[in-house]
Amino acid sequence: MGAPLPDVIQTAVVTGAASGVGAQIARALHAAGFRVVISDIDSAGASALATELDMAGETAVTATLDVSKPEDFQEVLDKVVDCWGSCEVLVNNAALTKAQPVLEISPEDFNKILTVNAGGTFAGSQIFGRHFKERGYGRIINMASLAGQNGGTTTGAHYAASKGAIMTLTKVFARDLAPFGITCNAIAPGPLDSPMVHDLVPADKMPGMLANIPAGQLGDPAFVANLVALLAGPAASFVTGACWDVNGGLFMR
Repeated sequence: MGAPLPDVIQTAVVTGAASGVGAQIARALHAAGFRVVISDIDSAGASALATELDMAGETAVTATLDVSKPEDFQEVLDKVVDCWGSCEVLVNNAALTKAQPVLEISPEDFNKILTVNAGGTFAGSQIFGRHFKERGYGRIINMASLAGQNGGTTTGAHYAASKGAIMTLTKVFARDLAPFGITCNAIAPGPLDSPMVHDLVPADKMPGMLANIPAGQLGDPAFVANLVALLAGPAASFVTGACWDVNGGLFMR
């Protein structure tokens, strides 16, 4: 299942890769020898990262992507195939959150968060999954969250619900695509030293949050990025349908 393709330089598309955890994932995959497509609605940030990784544009390129639009995923895939012939890895990282008490979430906000986070993961996995099936090989790596496991209130009920949905979608795609040499796994980070966490948690509340984490610190986004690189590589050929916790012991199963 999912045996590596021989003598092929593999290409990975990372959504929401212009900054934060997504940028770290793109860096880790590039360092591991993958060509990377830095896809984001922030075209300026994506271009800056692509230049950082490869000024010549031979192993790192950008693609404008709004994950709430399935047609954007198809355009990105078509661009990759035109440029490099195929794609082997999709990392569904792009996400939105909005800290709101559950009784104050509007239907519009709920639907927007679910459409971007869960809907984007579904659309990307489906569209790239078809390409991977034709190739007889592929890796789909989805970014879930601790919030999807414990109903975390800091990130909002809509965010938690979307991440729970992503964990379920991971299992569905893993089961249905395994016969075609495709693996699908999820990563569920806890609080990371990332812009999103610092935006959600006021500085005066940070010591209290850290006190609840057995490891006593925020996670380094590089921990998540390195795990993505592992799951995208040959060492994870027999791993599918799994959800990997990266939370410093904050949630144990």
